[in-house]
Amino acid sequence: MTTQQCGIEADSIQLSIELGQRSYPITICNKTFDTRVLAHVLQKRKALIVTNETVAPLYLEQLTSALPSMDYSVCVLPDGEQYKNVQYWQMIIDQLAEQRINRSDVLIALGGGVVCDMTGFAAASWMRGVDVIQVPTTLLAQVDASVGGKTGINHAAGKNLIGAFHQPKAVIINTSTIDTLPSREFAAGMAESIKYGFINQPAFIEWIRQKQNLLASKDPNALTQMIAQCCQFKAEVVAADEKEQGMRALLNLGHTFGHAIETISGYNKYLHGEAVAIGMVMAAALSEHLKLAQVGLLEQMESILQAFDLPVRIPSEYQPSELVKLMRLDKKVVDRKHRLILMRGVGQAEIVEDVDETAIVEAIEKCVE
Repeated sequence: MTTQQCGIEADSIQLSIELGQRSYPITICNKTFDTRVLAHVLQKRKALIVTNETVAPLYLEQLTSALPSMDYSVCVLPDGEQYKNVQYWQMIIDQLAEQRINRSDVLIALGGGVVCDMTGFAAASWMRGVDVIQVPTTLLAQVDASVGGKTGINHAAGKNLIGAFHQPKAVIINTSTIDTLPSREFAAGMAESIKYGFINQPAFIEWIRQKQNLLASKDPNALTQMIAQCCQFKAEVVAADEKEQGMRALLNLGHTFGHAIETISGYNKYLHGEAVAIGMVMAAALSEHLKLAQVGLLEQMESILQAFDLPVRIPSEYQPSELVKLMRLDKKVVDRKHRLILMRGVGQAEIVEDVDETAIVEAIEKCVE
C-alpha cells in the first residue's frame, strides 16, 4: 500500500486487487474524485454513468468535471433497496441500447451499494460483459459493495439471487461524500466495517473502539484509514478466492441472517447494513448456542454495534421459523443444508456445515425484541 499526494492538501491512498491480468486499482482520496488512474482506461470511450436521484444533484457534476474529455450519458435511478430489481436493471439495459454502448465502452457506477450492484450486473450482462468503474458514495459501498466484483439484483424470494461475478476496471473513492450521508446510512456502513474485525482482524475491532468518537464525528483522517484498512482486508480475500469457493464466504458474516431479514421486511424497512448488524448478532448468538464460542461474544458484538446506533434485535412480528425458511434460499446452502459463517471468538470466523435448523431458530429467538 503506497500513499501519494492528491490535490493540494489531501492524501490519496493507492491499493490494488491482485487478479493477474484483471488486477485493478482502488484510489481513496478525502477531497475529490481522483480519476488520474482512469486516463488510459477511458481514452476514446463512451460512457454511461448510472447514479440515483439522491446522489446525482450532489456529486454528478463533480465527477464529470474530473473525468477526461469524453462522450457520456447519464441514467438516473430512484433511490432505495426496493428498486434493486429486474425492472430497474432493465432501465439501465434499455439506456445502454439507446446510447449504442458496445464492448469498447464503459459503465460508471456513481452511488451506494444498490447502484454499484445494479451497474455491475448490467455491465456483466450487456454484450456478455463490458467494463465498469465503481465510484461509491456511501460508506457501505466504499468498504464493501464496490470492491470484489460481486454484482446482482434482488428477487422477491431473496436478496441478490440474480447476479454475476464481474470485476471493475477501477474503484475511485472520495471519502468526503460521507459528509452528506444521513446518520442511518453512515451507521450501516460501520456495520460492514466492523464485520471485518469479527472475521479475522481482532486488532481492527480494538482500533475501532479506540477511534469510536473520531469515526462517529466523521473525522476525515480516521475514516480514510478505516476505509483503506477495509479495502485492504477485502482485497487480500478476493485475490485468494475470487469466486467464493472457500474463504471468501467468510465475508458473508451476518449476511445469511441479514438477507432473510431484508426479504421478510420487503426490502424497505432496514438498510442493508442494519440487517447485517442484526445478522451478526444472530451469528454470535448461534455461535454461543452451539458452544463454538464462549459466553461473552454476543455481548461484545452487541456493544460495538450499539455504540454506532445500529439495531441488534428484530421485532416480534418476524417469526424465527419464517426467517429460517428464507435462509434455505441462501447461496451458501449446499445440498439443502445450512452452511453458515459463525465464530469461535472475535476475529475467529469459520464456515460451519449442516447447521441444525432447530438450533438456528433458538438462536434467532434470543434476538427478538
